[in-house]
Amino acid sequence: MAWFSTTVVTFCLYSCVVGLYFHISETEKKCFIEEIPDETMVVGRYKVEIFDKNINDFVPTVYGLGMHVEIRDPDDKILLSRTYAAEGRFTFTSHSAGEHSVCLHSNSTAWFSGGQLRVHLDIQVGEHAVDYQQIQAKDKLSELQLRVRQLLDQVEQITKEQNYQRYREERFRSTSESTNQRVLWWSIAQTVILLITGFWQMRHLKSFFEAKKLV
Repeated sequence: MAWFSTTVVTFCLYSCVVGLYFHISETEKKCFIEEIPDETMVVGRYKVEIFDKNINDFVPTVYGLGMHVEIRDPDDKILLSRTYAAEGRFTFTSHSAGEHSVCLHSNSTAWFSGGQLRVHLDIQVGEHAVDYQQIQAKDKLSELQLRVRQLLDQVEQITKEQNYQRYREERFRSTSESTNQRVLWWSIAQTVILLITGFWQMRHLKSFFEAKKLV
């Protein structure tokens, strides 16, 4: 059984293409946070390389070393959990808008840190995840028909993004109003406590002076 440390990275929103690479050990887990509208397709492509001390560079991984990909939705429900080869692709479709976590780690069984890995990751969201060349060949579309299809998909994705932005704005407004209301009630409570404390102190001092026959 391997022990995994987790690193969380937040990057790109909505319809975008993200290409990057990062270094992890064989027992390390790397997570990314994607804010995705609902009913949006996401495609991820990756390639894993391992560090070779003999040539002081990263080379293709040995046979059997792959990557485990786990996707969780905003409600922390697992959308995808699967082990792939050292190079491949994964796809999923969001069913609810919000922050989705994309976590990757190797399937290594090393007890300690193991070797150093370089993971190339390319995540495509929205219409960028659609292979229009394949659609054109499958549906036998002309260039004009294909372009219209792309524009329609872009309009649909923009609508989803606007709806998600509206949802975020409503959620933020609700949180702000709730916070302001709590601050108001806390201020009122503090004022009441101060008044009660002041009244009690006056009664106590009056009783003290009366007992000492000073008044």
